[in-house]
Amino acid sequence: MSIAALSGSVARFARPRGVDLLARTQPFHAWHSARTSAACWSYSRSLDEATGPTVAIRSECGQAQQGINFASQDYLGLSAHPAVHEAVSDALAAFGPHSAGSPMLLGNTALSLDLEREIADALHMAETVLFPTGWAAGFGAIVGLVRPYDHVVMDELVHACLQQGAYAATRNVHRHRHGSAEHVENVLAAIRAQDSKNGVLVITEGLFSMDSDTPDLARLQALCHDYDATLLVDIAHDFGSLGPDGTGSLGLQGLLGEVDLVMGSFSKTFASNGGFVAVRDPAVKHYLKIMGGPHIFSNALSPLQCAAVQAALRIVRSEEGAARRASLLRAVTALRGALADEGIACLGAPSAIVPVPIGERDVARIAAKLIAERGVLANLVEYPAVPEDGARFRMQAMATHTPEQAREAAAIVSAAIADAQNQVAGLKAPGVQAAA
Repeated sequence: MSIAALSGSVARFARPRGVDLLARTQPFHAWHSARTSAACWSYSRSLDEATGPTVAIRSECGQAQQGINFASQDYLGLSAHPAVHEAVSDALAAFGPHSAGSPMLLGNTALSLDLEREIADALHMAETVLFPTGWAAGFGAIVGLVRPYDHVVMDELVHACLQQGAYAATRNVHRHRHGSAEHVENVLAAIRAQDSKNGVLVITEGLFSMDSDTPDLARLQALCHDYDATLLVDIAHDFGSLGPDGTGSLGLQGLLGEVDLVMGSFSKTFASNGGFVAVRDPAVKHYLKIMGGPHIFSNALSPLQCAAVQAALRIVRSEEGAARRASLLRAVTALRGALADEGIACLGAPSAIVPVPIGERDVARIAAKLIAERGVLANLVEYPAVPEDGARFRMQAMATHTPEQAREAAAIVSAAIADAQNQVAGLKAPGVQAAA
């Protein structure tokens, strides 16, 4: 492998120039092809079987791989649960596979309406609006409520759907330091010193997906009350997998029913695609249904998706759900502990997301290749999802992982990072670099 196969990042291709929009993609394609040829492209992989604690996959170029699966978003392992499969089968027989319309036309079913009520009940909110994806829910909530004269104040690390929704809705976007309530207060005070008439939406997450940490949600909600602002909390990663009855960070902080707006996704714990926005006032629900573009202009969730989510939610709220969360925590504790024993300090607090910092991009790319070859599947995260010097593995644990699998994976990951560091040092040696 040459250093050329490791050089550069997506940042180099983010702002191409030239009149031909299609021809401008060629330099990226050449760079992508070089990484693929060197087996250092760990994206766009596909499953050869149902996801589980171990799984068989294929790389984008078709190479078969198999290993302990820390790359899937199935935190409680519910995608394989018999009750979820049975619910989907029953929904197929009763409703067919297709919603066949927007929720504003004839896309709703008895299943989707029941699901709205059950989510609202779980979160102690008044109403729920369903969206076709979690991404659509975040984007739709913002563009549905925020106008060009309003303001958005958001944590610099919020999900891409929230960032893109903010910039689509208004130019008045204020990014604050990650997790800093003090910075939020300073920004709100500055806004209100200049604008006392327009709306302010403050956006954060219950569990940040790249750092596995949680802000002080109670303080943020109090600040919003003090400055006549509205708080939106994205609970995509913690709802179902953390907290009492799976209520995530809101439940852990005693804030069920207290936050202005709560949005989430079904793709992490609930064995399906889709998303939602939970609100405390029916007026907000009906306004979002009309003004939140992805709700009114996309097909509704299919009956099969609704059935899967509903069955998963009922398990989440049961004694079995509590037992699965306990199993998840055991696997996470084993993984983080074994990595710590190897000298690797994972980011954040224990959750289904275990961020393994690497830093140097070239090391991360080789390490990703090595762990796949050695029987561990994990997601390499690099720019633009994280800063260019913040490359990491985002390992995603499941309740169905055993502590033994977690410790085996940690040993493989640690050894691969060390070997990758040595390889990169060799590739960057003066004589080798000149030859490359």
